[in-house]
Amino acid sequence: MTDPITCPECEGRKGQHLGELFLRCRFCGGLGWVGDHNEPAERGECPPPEPPPAWEHKVWRDPVVVAALPCRYCLGARTVSHIDMESRRMTTAACPACAA
Repeated sequence: MTDPITCPECEGRKGQHLGELFLRCRFCGGLGWVGDHNEPAERGECPPPEPPPAWEHKVWRDPVVVAALPCRYCLGARTVSHIDMESRRMTTAACPACAA
């Protein structure tokens, strides 16, 4: 075990804010520090696997969902949004699958 240190992933911020939404750090569990009893490596834990993209989710195998929502990418809105972390802006563009 090691002495508590500032989390290298979130740098002690305990997570990330996206507007009103707060996403806690997956590495430190939202504490802002690692070490002592909060050491992911010592617990034998690995970070969870990345979830699949939304358009590959298993719900798309359900025929009722497929009939109700015409597009897997935009869910029928014909626009998609993207968050650019460098410029800290959200951009909206035409859906590449159905609005082309």
